Amino acid sequence: MPCSRPGATPAAPTLQANNMVIHTARRHFRESQARPGDGRGTPHIVTSSVEHDSIRLPLEQLVKDSLAEATFVAVSPRSGRAEVDDVLAAIRPTTCLVSIMLANNETGVIMPVTELSQRVHALNQWRVAEGLPRILVHTDAAQMIGKGRVDVQELGVDYLTIVGHKFYGPRIGALYVRGPGTTTPLHPMLFGGGQERSFRPGTENTPMIAGLGQAAELVSKNWEAYEAHMQDVRDYLEARLEASFGKQRIHLNSHFTGSKRLCNTSNFSILGPGLQGRRVLSLCKTLLASVGAACHSEKGDRPSAILLSCGIPYDVAQNALRLSVGRDTTRAEVDLVVQDLVQAVAQLDQERTL
Repeated sequence: MPCSRPGATPAAPTLQANNMVIHTARRHFRESQARPGDGRGTPHIVTSSVEHDSIRLPLEQLVKDSLAEATFVAVSPRSGRAEVDDVLAAIRPTTCLVSIMLANNETGVIMPVTELSQRVHALNQWRVAEGLPRILVHTDAAQMIGKGRVDVQELGVDYLTIVGHKFYGPRIGALYVRGPGTTTPLHPMLFGGGQERSFRPGTENTPMIAGLGQAAELVSKNWEAYEAHMQDVRDYLEARLEASFGKQRIHLNSHFTGSKRLCNTSNFSILGPGLQGRRVLSLCKTLLASVGAACHSEKGDRPSAILLSCGIPYDVAQNALRLSVGRDTTRAEVDLVVQDLVQAVAQLDQERTL
C-alpha cells in the first residue's frame, strides 16, 4: 500500500511503512494471547544494530515507554552482517517480530534475509504448537530495489518496505504485505476514512502512486543491466582511489569477508590525520557526497554509529566518505571525482605541515 502524502519529507515513506509494521506486530502479540493480561509479558522485537532510524527510534521509544522490549543484534565485525544464528539466539517466547534490513544504507552489505525467513518460519511451526505468538518477519528493502534482485517469494518475508526515490521513482513508498489482514496481520495506525481498504485512510496521492508503479516496472525489466553498469563504475572508482592515494592509505569500509554488497555503494576512508570526511568534502569543487547516512548530515565529525557497529576503528570511521554511483554515472565522471579528492587531500596535508 502506498505511503506518502503531499509535502511529506524524503524519509516519510520508510518511516510510515516501518512504523506500521511495528504497530501491527505489537497488536498481533496482544491478540495472540488467550485473554488480556494472561501474564505472557511484554511484546519483544528483534532487529539489528545497523538499522535505519525508522526502525531503531520507534523501538527505542517503545522501550522507553515500557510498551515493548527490543534486542538490537550486533553485526559481525568480520562479515558486517546480522548473522542468522545470532538473530535466532535473541528470540524469546514473547518475540513477535524480527526486522532486518535487506541491505545496509552505509556499507551496502546485503543481509541474509532469505535464510533468516526460512529459519523463523520453521521455528513458527513449533511455536504455534506450543501456544506462543507467531513471529512475523519484516525487511526494509529501501536500498536494494533497483540495485539487485528483489523477489518477495524468494525472500519469504511477511512485510517488505519499498521506497520510490531510491530507484528513480517519486518520493513515495509502499509496504508489501503477504496477504494483508488474512495470511498476515495488518492493523491501521490512522482512522477516519475507508481508503486503501481502511488499512491506511486518507486521500491517495494518485500521480505519485502511478509514478512508483512505472519506476518499479522499469526496475523489474532492467535491474540486471542497471546492476552490471553500477558495479562496473563502482569498482572502477575504488580502483582509481587506490591507484591515486596508494592502497595503504585507502581503507574500504564496505569490504567484509564473505559478504555481498550493493552494486552502487562505496564507503571508504582516506587515512591520515586531519582528513575527517567533512573536512575533505568542504574543499571539493565538484563532488557532493555524505560522510554516512544522508539523513544524519548534521552530526559533524562524529563517526558513523553504523561503521563503529561494524567494527571500523574510530579514527578510520571519522574519515569515512560514502559515494554512490547511479545508472548514468560514467568513468569520466569518476575521474573528475577522484581528481577533486586528490586536490582536497593535498591541500589539507599541506596545511597540516605548515
